[in-house]
Amino acid sequence: MYGFRIVDKLQKIDEDIQKNQLKYHSKRVLVSKEFTFDSAHHLHCYEGKCKNLHGHTYKVIFGLSGYVDERGLMVDFGDIKEIWKNEIETFLDHKYLNESLPAMNTTAENIVVWIFEKMAEALKTGVRCEKYIGARVEFVRLYETPTSYAEARREWMEVE
Repeated sequence: MYGFRIVDKLQKIDEDIQKNQLKYHSKRVLVSKEFTFDSAHHLHCYEGKCKNLHGHTYKVIFGLSGYVDERGLMVDFGDIKEIWKNEIETFLDHKYLNESLPAMNTTAENIVVWIFEKMAEALKTGVRCEKYIGARVEFVRLYETPTSYAEARREWMEVE
């Protein structure tokens, strides 16, 4: 039987572990964070029910990679959330996407590329992100429904 055990002593920095031991490796790693937002849109040049104004609860998943710093962190999840809230979500959540996004047909395929570009730009130019070593967007996955998504990947975005 597995039992819960309270630790006897909480580990202390510079006593039980040294600062130079915090960084375990120098490998590229990927971290992922997901968010949801609610939006309305309609599609142009499309004959189907999505040509009419309708809404979705979207889910977006970011995959960001880079190298860990001296603490063993690649990126702070709070910084990803801050970028999302301040630089991306503000254009998406509870918005009519046909008005709030640049001129485009608001398909999942177009929106996911826009989101990828916004996150990539934030990682390149954000003051808070200068401390992240080699940070880049590896993928963005945008679910329009629980079973349907579009995805943009770094290798596809860089080639074209």
